[in-house]
Amino acid sequence: MSKKVKIAILISGRGSNMQALIEACEDSDFPAEIVLVLSNKKDAAGLDFARKKNIPTVFIDHKNFSSREEFDKKMNAEIEKFDAELVCLAGFMRLLSFWFVKSWFDRLINIHPSLLPEFKGADAVSDAIKAGAKISGCTVHFVREEMDSGPIILQAQVPVLAGDTKETLAARILKEEHRIYPQAIRLLCLNRKS
Repeated sequence: MSKKVKIAILISGRGSNMQALIEACEDSDFPAEIVLVLSNKKDAAGLDFARKKNIPTVFIDHKNFSSREEFDKKMNAEIEKFDAELVCLAGFMRLLSFWFVKSWFDRLINIHPSLLPEFKGADAVSDAIKAGAKISGCTVHFVREEMDSGPIILQAQVPVLAGDTKETLAARILKEEHRIYPQAIRLLCLNRKS
C-alpha cells in the first residue's frame, strides 16, 4: 500500500461526519489517515470519539485570540505539527480567515447540507423547506473565501417529502453526507497520488 494522505479534521460539536471519515480510514484500502482532530470547543463530543480511536486531539479556544486570523494561525501551527496534507471541516462552526483559506487552497474541504449553489449558509435545510424545494441534498466542496462557494467535488440528492420538518430532512441528508464525504476524500487522495 502506498503512503496514505494525512488529514486533519476541524470540528465544533459531535463530529458525525468526522466519525464517518475516521471509520472510512479504518479500511486498510482507504488512501487517507486521520492524524489530528482539532476543535474550538472544549466539550465537543467528537473529541471523545477521536480519543477513543487513538487519534491525537487538540482544543484551541478561539475566545483567547484577538482576531480570526490570529486564531487560524495558531490552528495552522498545530495542523502543521502533524504534517497534514488536507484539512476537512466537519461541523466546524467558524468562518475561516482569508489567510487560512489561501494557505490551504485546494486542500481545504467542507460538507454542506444542500445542493450548492442553492441554499448557502447556516440554515440550509430550513431554507430548502421554506422555499418549497422538491429536492435537497448535500455537497462536498473546496473552501473558498466566500462562504459555501468553492468548486464542487461531489453531491448527493435527497427528496424533500411532504410534511418534512427541518429535523426529518436533516436526518436523511446527514445519511448521505456520511456516505459521500468519505467517497470525495477517497477521490481527492487518489488524484493527489496519480
